[in-house]
Amino acid sequence: MSRIGKAIITIPAGVKLVINGQSIQVEGPLGKLAADVHELIKIKQEGATLSFERPDDLKFSRAIHGTTRALVANMVEGVTKGFQKKLEIVGVGYRVEQKGKDLNLVLGFSHPVIFTAPEGVILTAIDPLKIAIKGIDKQKVGQAAAEIRKYRRPEPYKGKGIKYEGEIVRRKQGKKTGK
Repeated sequence: MSRIGKAIITIPAGVKLVINGQSIQVEGPLGKLAADVHELIKIKQEGATLSFERPDDLKFSRAIHGTTRALVANMVEGVTKGFQKKLEIVGVGYRVEQKGKDLNLVLGFSHPVIFTAPEGVILTAIDPLKIAIKGIDKQKVGQAAAEIRKYRRPEPYKGKGIKYEGEIVRRKQGKKTGK
C-alpha cells in the first residue's frame, strides 16, 4: 500500500466536496477547485473523511494512488488556507515594483521585465527586494514562482539573482590570484 495513498483526508468544516464519477470539486472559503481523478482510483467519502483505493499492486497503480491523494489534499488545503511562496532578490541595482497586478522587475538587463500574474495568482512586491506569490492552487503558485526565478537565477560566484526565501546558494571560490 502507498503510505501517502492510504492516508485519510479529513475535510474541515466550511469545505464542500462534490464527487461526480471521476471528477471531484472542492469549494471553501477562499475559492473553488476542480480536478479529474484517474479511472483506476476509486474515491470513498464517509462523513467528513475521504479515502482512495486502487485495484491492484502494479507500479503505475501505486504511483497514481499516492499522486491522486496528494493532489486532492492540496486542493482541500488550498481552499481553506491557501498557498504562498516568497522570493528574494539579491544584487546591486536589482529591484521589483508593483504595477497594478503585474510586477516590474529590474534585473540588470537593458530593459525592465514585466511579469503578468496568471489567473488565480496574486503577486505582491513586499519591498523592493521581496516578492510574495499567493493563491489557492499549489501548482499555479509554484509555477509562477519558478517563472519569475527563471529570469535571473542565483549565480554561484556572488549569489546575485532571484532565489526562494531561505534557499541556500552554494558559492564557488572564483579565480585564485598570485603565483
